Amino acid sequence: MLYLFAPPLVAVLLLFTPAAARAQKDGDAKPRADAPKSAVKVDEKAQAIVTRAVEVMGGPAFLGVRSVISKGYYTLFHDGQSGVPDSFRDYLILPDHNRTEFKGSRFIQAFAGDIGWAFDGRKKALTDLTPEQMADIRMTLRTSIDNILRGWWRAEGASLTYVGRREAGLARRNEVVRLTYPDGFEAEFEFDAREGLPAKVVYKRPGEEGERVEEEDRYAQFLAIEGVRFPFVIDKYRAGQQSSRVNYDTVEINKPVPDSLFAKPTDIKTIKF
Repeated sequence: MLYLFAPPLVAVLLLFTPAAARAQKDGDAKPRADAPKSAVKVDEKAQAIVTRAVEVMGGPAFLGVRSVISKGYYTLFHDGQSGVPDSFRDYLILPDHNRTEFKGSRFIQAFAGDIGWAFDGRKKALTDLTPEQMADIRMTLRTSIDNILRGWWRAEGASLTYVGRREAGLARRNEVVRLTYPDGFEAEFEFDAREGLPAKVVYKRPGEEGERVEEEDRYAQFLAIEGVRFPFVIDKYRAGQQSSRVNYDTVEINKPVPDSLFAKPTDIKTIKF
């Protein structure tokens, strides 16, 4: 499911927009367990909020997720109006193998580690993902809830600090923590103060003119799947306006996912939707 709480699916459609193509300068490091580790600064209160969120999400069951297969619909918004939903199927092996298939637009993107490919069924074009596109994917990994809850950020030497509480609607507050990376990239993660669930992630990407534009990923409709809680709705906002929505229909965890799904096909005739 695109990193449980959002990136790869959103990244698939971001990759081919002008704004996202300029985002590679922000956060092009990839979370790797074997990466050189800088001194990690961790605020105790921030860590307590993250620890609580892990437990609310399922504790050992959440941390035990190794693969996710999901289906649902992706909808783009233009000037506040929703477009036609496109059905998708997503295959994920944590932490860095992902394949997303869009049936309506006949588009597939897959990546494994540092390499990836895309297939445009309408144009019958099979291409490698560029270094800039892979950098954009790595940025979306940094802004994922999986990243902060599973501690992948530690391998990059990021610092975890407590920001405070923010208004989150009528009589509701969110606890806010921030990840700051050695290269200056920052992402703020908000958690419901009462329930402890992830509420949103706030960060900035370069815009079309090089300006930094604020984006938000908002999570809703959490359902439990085999003891693990998943947000079945993910809304993305850019500069305060909704730009997309992901609706999940089904989620399966720890089912077999063949490595062949992530390998670039040698013949486009073998690709099926």
